[in-house]
Amino acid sequence: MNKLQAMEVFIQVVDAGGFTRAAENMQLPKATVSTLIQSLEASLSVKLLNRTTRHVSITSDGAAYYERCVRILSDVREAEESLSRTRLSPSGRLRVDAPTALASELIIPALPDFFARYPDISLELGCSDRPVDLIEEGVDCAVRGGELGDLNLIARRVGVLHFMTCASPGYLAHHGTPLHPNDLPRHRGVNFFSAKTGKTFDWDFTRAGERIQIAMPSHIALNDSNAYSAAGLAGLGIVQMTHFMLAPLIEQGKMVELLSEWESDPLPIHVIYPPNRHLSAKVRVFVEWVADMFTNHPATQLKGKNASPSPRATLTEAQP
Repeated sequence: MNKLQAMEVFIQVVDAGGFTRAAENMQLPKATVSTLIQSLEASLSVKLLNRTTRHVSITSDGAAYYERCVRILSDVREAEESLSRTRLSPSGRLRVDAPTALASELIIPALPDFFARYPDISLELGCSDRPVDLIEEGVDCAVRGGELGDLNLIARRVGVLHFMTCASPGYLAHHGTPLHPNDLPRHRGVNFFSAKTGKTFDWDFTRAGERIQIAMPSHIALNDSNAYSAAGLAGLGIVQMTHFMLAPLIEQGKMVELLSEWESDPLPIHVIYPPNRHLSAKVRVFVEWVADMFTNHPATQLKGKNASPSPRATLTEAQP
């Protein structure tokens, strides 16, 4: 038995909550995973996991062993990286998750630079506005907009999202133009709701110390940024979206900015990753690269009084 491999498999089974998911994450046969755990328990003369046909749970001895395995494998990775070329040229498969709009509009166009620096990394980029469970789904790191709900993850703030209020010319021709946030309840909005909680996000506006928060009336609410943009373009109502998505549409005359004297709260952007993977060279270089990209991109830089994080940002998924 390869003891280090068995320890890695044990960690994956505990993190994933079962043998099947761990086997999928490690791309190993389920029988191999099961055999390694049995061999590990036999060598230790200790039961690490309680198994039923539907559930796997960790024993008290297993929990203590798990913590030691995490530290040992982290030390092994650090030693290997310090003595090999991976620090300069990391390689291997890297699984990243990011909101659809951030991925398509900002991250993917910048990836040629990333691959020029790190040609030996194979990137699997999941694009979804659904907040994934990094450990359960075997994701190395994720980009998220909003305050973080999982305190067990390591997070690095890398920028902010700025918002604009807009509508299509067709909507404005039919319904008129709001001149003040207090006019909005008489209009139709397109709302965005949390894929995690189902909660619809309020709209907020600030000007010269005055702050207004509105539960916007709407006939439609969406939880995907591309669908949200399409609803605005279709004239279904007023939208409040990120600057980087709306600016090109305004320039093309497809959308019209509203209430430009009012600012909406910015939303912080974080890169998050599990603590037991923080020493991985490929994760480290991606985090550094994406942090540098967002920090220097005009659409995600901190600006003046918008430098403070949003008080409304309490969810892990990004708004549109």
